[in-house]
Amino acid sequence: MKKYDDIVVGGGISGLTTSLLLAMNRRKVLLLEKNPRIGGALSRFYKGGVPFDTGFHFTGGLNKNGILHNILSVLGIRDLIQPVFLSEGNANCFFFESENRFYEIPYGIKNIKEKLKGYFPGEAAAIDKYFDKVQHVCEQTPSMNLHTLTSHQSHLDEDFITLEEVLNGLTKNPLLKALLSGFAMCYGVKPQEVSFANHSRICLGLYESVARVKDGGTAFIKAFETKFKDYDVEIHCGKYITGLDDIHNRRAGRFILNTGEEVSGENCIFTIHPKEILKILPEKYLSRAFISRIASFESSAGFFSVFTTLDTEYEEPDFDATIVSILPHPDINQLLDPSNKGASALVLIKSIERAGGKTYKTINTFEPSFFEQVEMWKDSKTGKRPESYKDYKRKKVEDIIERIFTVFPKYKDRLRVIDAASVLTFRDYLNNPDGSAYGVKQKIGQYNLIGKLPLRNLYAAGQSSLLPGIIGAMMSSFIIGRSILEEKQYNKFLNQNLCN
Repeated sequence: MKKYDDIVVGGGISGLTTSLLLAMNRRKVLLLEKNPRIGGALSRFYKGGVPFDTGFHFTGGLNKNGILHNILSVLGIRDLIQPVFLSEGNANCFFFESENRFYEIPYGIKNIKEKLKGYFPGEAAAIDKYFDKVQHVCEQTPSMNLHTLTSHQSHLDEDFITLEEVLNGLTKNPLLKALLSGFAMCYGVKPQEVSFANHSRICLGLYESVARVKDGGTAFIKAFETKFKDYDVEIHCGKYITGLDDIHNRRAGRFILNTGEEVSGENCIFTIHPKEILKILPEKYLSRAFISRIASFESSAGFFSVFTTLDTEYEEPDFDATIVSILPHPDINQLLDPSNKGASALVLIKSIERAGGKTYKTINTFEPSFFEQVEMWKDSKTGKRPESYKDYKRKKVEDIIERIFTVFPKYKDRLRVIDAASVLTFRDYLNNPDGSAYGVKQKIGQYNLIGKLPLRNLYAAGQSSLLPGIIGAMMSSFIIGRSILEEKQYNKFLNQNLCN
């Protein structure tokens, strides 16, 4: 039976971060990944030679001294990640079909405020107060700082008021409220459900800068693989934990794998969905309250995705400099409601990709989607779906493409559909129980599963633990690292590497 200091379950961005962080502190790490390869939603796929991103498309925090910039610095992989910053003047562009109007939103809080005040001159006070509140929340949140992060969540007043309530108290203008809450599409929760505090924590990095990354999520995977070679990290793909044994003093001594192998570890860190963790923990150690807490977690939105290419001969200035959101109306709550029967939001992410000696102009389009919309096919698997499901996909693709042509008529006859994916596709490829894009829904008053579990040497991390997205997932890993390592050792490691 092989022995390790730490066993990490799940090879997505949180599992990769946890493994490297612990290994860099001279610990022997076993990383288990259920899929045939590590990376999870970071992994790209190729269709007809064209690269497309699966779950990672853009991020904030890559500006100098931004939170993601600092995380990558500490892990020693910052120089392996090449950010491609979007246009500072109009990184995000919102088109309201009900108004037939574009709103260009820059990054940099000062720039955003000035732009919004230009669009809404009578709302200057509301705009200032909104961003003051966002910055206040983030300054008062320990987990937004690598030096002060902790698994003990201290709550602010803003954790107990929804984003919608704050916006309603600032302004009556529906368009301004939609623009201020538009990044809800980046975490898949309605403004009436998410706390203002979590909205602020998620959005701050995107307000400071917006960037894609050269080679997409694959760049992160390659960076971790390169760094792992310098440390004691053993990666086993196609393997996962099915049971725990040798439990004494509420500590698990042996971990049973799906292959029948057994391994031991001082700690085990789960970076998988909380409901998947619940399946592994022995029931005798679980309270009813704990089980009920996990069962109460709802899923964030997923996406129906259409992957297309644009004729390379077609010239468009700054083609890949802006993320475009097409909103039929300003009611973000309705657009993120599973029961919405009207037109949905669309998010278009353009990119220039090079592969196999060729250059491609890709447009990835995402429409919010929910498991309820595909539940009738839940027992089917990729490659073996019924004809009714294929009809559903064809109709979805046709509708989305027509909406794109309505806003961008210049793309007609120039856009080629390469592939499409539903939440079922994401469920099956990523071993995600419901195909959601952002893990559990970050609802107001909810206590996420982070840090120690009912057995003392088991921990939970990942985007469902702290905040959704790459930053939230990686920050959760640092919280676990700080819990496992001695505080003196963690602080020394942090200070040494953050200065490099």
